Amino acid sequence: MFSIVDQNQYFVVINKHHGVSVQKEADHAALLPAVAAHIKVEKVYLVHRLDKMTSGLLLLATSSHAASVLSRLFASREIEKLYLALSANKPRKKQGLIVGDMTKGRRGSWKLLTSKDNPARTRFTSIAGGEGRRFFLCRPYTGKTHQIRVAMKSIGSPLIGDDYYGGEPADRGYLHAYGLQFTCRFTDDQPEKHYSYVLPPTQGELWPTLPVEWDVPFSLL
Repeated sequence: MFSIVDQNQYFVVINKHHGVSVQKEADHAALLPAVAAHIKVEKVYLVHRLDKMTSGLLLLATSSHAASVLSRLFASREIEKLYLALSANKPRKKQGLIVGDMTKGRRGSWKLLTSKDNPARTRFTSIAGGEGRRFFLCRPYTGKTHQIRVAMKSIGSPLIGDDYYGGEPADRGYLHAYGLQFTCRFTDDQPEKHYSYVLPPTQGELWPTLPVEWDVPFSLL
């Protein structure tokens, strides 16, 4: 279900595999207890989420205090996240900012609206992904449910393997949490420390080769 990327006394960063839910499901082993058992702590705390189809970097706190600190950072949008995505369709524009309110659609899906009362904001850039596909680097500034998946559909590029939003069938949903960075301190007597993680996808037969300029991605979006 996962592999360990980094661990310290405050949090653990894992590579969540695609097809694994962060919530307990009746027919699946629960991810969070499995991580806690693996790193030999009593409990880990969920401070943000990844969709079941999404692989990549997931940050889990190892104490209620650390969970409070990290949750505040997410709430104030001080944690930067970057995602890789792949579509079989060329977008209406190669890069830009997608902004709009989101509303619930059918069967758990969401739709992007033209209104901007409490909008989702997603910046992206893209390159050719081989065989007519388009390879995206995305930065969500907000944390709405299905945000990137809905944003990509709105520009004519539903993600490969995302049957919720009309994506081409594939071995997996092609969305990966690629980058995560933040600066914080967990106690008042320690200096602030910067944490930065970049993790290329390890699952999926269609991922293109990452361009060199995306190796250090946070300055790009």
